[in-house]
Amino acid sequence: MKKVLVLYYSQTGQLTNVLKSFTSALDTDENIEVIYHNIEPAKEYPFPWGYLEFFDIFPESVYMDGCALKKCDNITLDDHYDLVILAYTIWFLSPSLPISGFLNSRYSKVLKDKPVITLIACRNMWIMAQEKMKDKLNNVGAKLIDNVVLIDQGGNLATFITTPRWMWTGRKNAFWGLPKAGVNPNDIKDAQRFGKVLTEALAKDEEKKNTSLLYGLKAVQVDNRLIGTEKIAHKSFKIWGGLIRKFGKTGDKARIPMLFLYFIFLLSLIVIVVPINTLIKPLLRKLNSKTVDKERAYFEEPSGSGNERMKDYSNA
Repeated sequence: MKKVLVLYYSQTGQLTNVLKSFTSALDTDENIEVIYHNIEPAKEYPFPWGYLEFFDIFPESVYMDGCALKKCDNITLDDHYDLVILAYTIWFLSPSLPISGFLNSRYSKVLKDKPVITLIACRNMWIMAQEKMKDKLNNVGAKLIDNVVLIDQGGNLATFITTPRWMWTGRKNAFWGLPKAGVNPNDIKDAQRFGKVLTEALAKDEEKKNTSLLYGLKAVQVDNRLIGTEKIAHKSFKIWGGLIRKFGKTGDKARIPMLFLYFIFLLSLIVIVVPINTLIKPLLRKLNSKTVDKERAYFEEPSGSGNERMKDYSNA
């Protein structure tokens, strides 16, 4: 009997739906026991977000300070797990605070020497968050063997409108010719292919090899156009986050003026810098195509963007 531990935190419920599809084949396999653990913050985060509440968790998210968690009673640190699936969402180009809280806690010891698959559902920027995740997993002695990413439907401009609207109002319906917010339901449904492959791999003890099990399934696709934007934004987040933290902790009124200044800066960045970056970057990518391709391949590791096995496992 194989034992699979599934760790997750889903604020909106979307990640839970992604996870259900991803693990559906595992749940129905009589030779696999799946243990689910919903990582719960001691104090729940609101959904929809209030504007101030949303920006007030920005510094702690960027620095992965984490948050206090409810007891993880169903996780036994000395128990054996053949595989761990860690599902998370992105807050300010970083793993969500509950996930960071788990990785900073004593419960993270359960990941030591375990093959881990990360599963992300987000708008479209996740590279910097996954780099942070890699560092955390490495620090606890975990072995990252796969990464799967599902992004919101619609282009960059569309999701820049639809995703914040969903976060701040709870409404995700299509409007003004824009698509619904969130991951396309067909993409969520087709995530079943990963579970099918995992059931076969576990039956053959392939998880013990500590190499990718989900290669050739279009597990992750990096958008070259967003790599530079993410790097610039993350550096900015680190600077502003460090500055705001000097004015107190989350909820301290002394931080409000600094949060307001940050909001003004962010709007300026979006209105001025992002359009300029959008115009210049295509030219720079052409001039440095080999470097860009190498960088993309690195960020797509370990699962890669290949599709050679899709014909055998896709629902399409």
